[in-house]
This record gives sequence, structure tokens and C-alpha cells, in this order.
Amino acid sequence: MLVLGSGSATHNLGELTRPADPPPAWVREFDTWLDATLARGDIDSLIDYRRRAPHAARNHPTEEHFFPLLVALGAAGPRPHSRLIHSSFTFGVLSMAAFSFDGQPTRKF
Repeated sequence: MLVLGSGSATHNLGELTRPADPPPAWVREFDTWLDATLARGDIDSLIDYRRRAPHAARNHPTEEHFFPLLVALGAAGPRPHSRLIHSSFTFGVLSMAAFSFDGQPTRKF
């Protein structure tokens, strides 16, 4: 089974800059937190990211671009393993981080 979630690891269109501009600290801190939290398998923190992640609301003023990550993560089963498969930034504030999740789904379709 393959489940794809599409969004951006950070997604604040109101603060876009030029395509090659480096990301500000608030974007990097959230991106680093996300990668580390996924690597630890800390599902509770991911679900509660609005309170636990640094600069969560600034990186995701609305949540629809973060939720696909949780759907793909959940599809991997109760103990998913994550792997960062791509990392880049564009327009200063968009993290294009991509993750894969491997696990054992609890239900077969």
C-alpha cells in the first residue's frame, strides 16, 4: 500500500521572500523540530504540534498543509519509522522536507 500526503513542512505564504533567500531561524527551528520529533517517533508531540513545536502557528497559520503528514504517518501503523528523504527550502519560508514512513498497518485493505 502506498499513501501520499502532500503539503509543506512549513507553509506561511504571507511571509514569502525571493526563491533563493535562506530560511529565517523560525522556519529552521520548526523544520529541525519536525525531523527530530519524527525520528523519535513522538506521536503525541506531532499531534499537539501547535503547542509543542517552536513557532508552529507562524509556520502554519492554517493547518491544512500539516495534516497530510499526520495522515501518511498514521497509515504506516502504530509504530512507524520515519526517514527524511528530501530537505530543501524555497522562497525563504517554505520547507520542502519530504519523509517516508514504514511500518505495519493494523488493517489490510
